[in-house]
Amino acid sequence: QVQLVESGGGLVQPGGSMRLSCAASGLTFTNYAMRWYRQAPGKERELVAGISSAGDITNYADSVKGRFSISRDNAKNTVYLQMNMLKPEDTAVYYCHAYREWYPNYWGQGTQVTVSS
Repeated sequence: QVQLVESGGGLVQPGGSMRLSCAASGLTFTNYAMRWYRQAPGKERELVAGISSAGDITNYADSVKGRFSISRDNAKNTVYLQMNMLKPEDTAVYYCHAYREWYPNYWGQGTQVTVSS
């Protein structure tokens, strides 16, 4: 059974930092590109950042470029999202996603990030 378990969310002040983690199990982690999505209340889910299976290619939404950084540790089956200079508009539920073309994709349960003073 595939599981993606996010952790690290919570409340942070504007300008602060937070690191999200997503631990994967039940799949061959190195076969999957990993992505972070987020969904704010009343809005559609949006792609925040992605990283290739080898970890050598990353991409980011324009809204987070220069502030967020995605990385992965294939030895630990874990992907991370380092979020710096957080803004109130970054408030959302953040989801981890495992992607492999032609294969089922998987989602985590989400972790709430709230940026507020």
